[in-house]
Amino acid sequence: MGYFQHKSAESMEDYLETILLLQKQNGAVRSIDIAHELNFSKPSVSVAMKSLREKKYITMASDGQITLTPEGLDKAEKVLERHNLLSNLLIRLGVPEKLAKEDACRIEHDISEETFEILKKHCIENCEKNCTA
Repeated sequence: MGYFQHKSAESMEDYLETILLLQKQNGAVRSIDIAHELNFSKPSVSVAMKSLREKKYITMASDGQITLTPEGLDKAEKVLERHNLLSNLLIRLGVPEKLAKEDACRIEHDISEETFEILKKHCIENCEKNCTA
């Protein structure tokens, strides 16, 4: 995967994760909510939402409400799980919380599924509290 393809996939994952978090927090999600949350311009978010609709990750109602499709929800939940586990693992290792969350956001896009599953298994078996808590 080339650099720009990778950045595009990373951006898409960030949008899906943000939509999921906003849905959990607010119920309804609109483009303006995403723009505010990510500190992006409304036009940038609109372009991204068009791309996510074309990939069948979201639907958009006539009133602008955004909903994750089953495929989008699955992808968003996987990204969020990686983010939470990695953040909590880094914090447990002594990384300051703010830095752990920033680093987890970068790592979550690049870690292989195989390595992530091994880390997850390790956390479940060895952490006092599950690292994904």
